[in-house]
Amino acid sequence: MNKVILMGRLTRDPETRYSQGGSEPLNITRYSLAVNRRFKKEGEPDADFINCVAFRKNGEFAARFFKKGMMVAVTGSLQIRNWDDPQTNQRKQFTEVIVDDQYFAESKASFEARGGSQGTSAPAQRPAPSYRENDGPPADIPPDFFIDQELSDDDLPF
Repeated sequence: MNKVILMGRLTRDPETRYSQGGSEPLNITRYSLAVNRRFKKEGEPDADFINCVAFRKNGEFAARFFKKGMMVAVTGSLQIRNWDDPQTNQRKQFTEVIVDDQYFAESKASFEARGGSQGTSAPAQRPAPSYRENDGPPADIPPDFFIDQELSDDDLPF
């Protein structure tokens, strides 16, 4: 069985590239997680840096919503790629996790409170319009636009 479960912070924003693998382009999104070790010996690092690769919808999701510093949880499988380096004539290895599922492991408010949204390309938040229900919709909302129920942050899928 080849199953990996990780939780850590993104060391950089995800990077997406496209490959012509068939009839349509395949997106490949890569990111790295800093995963804390349970036990640390003196003089050794206290985190491991794990490379992750997400394809298709998982890749689109990571590219759109993940930012450097976020705590995320990942499940997937371990893959080891081997190749011969022509410059040194040595056999090389590269280990990465192929992502099956990925989740936010902290709230958006917690991430932003740590200063996580600064320096990213996230759009600026517009304050919500304030009006009483009996006043009708604000002027910047078309009259034929009605919201049947209020949504909270808990209702959103991300």
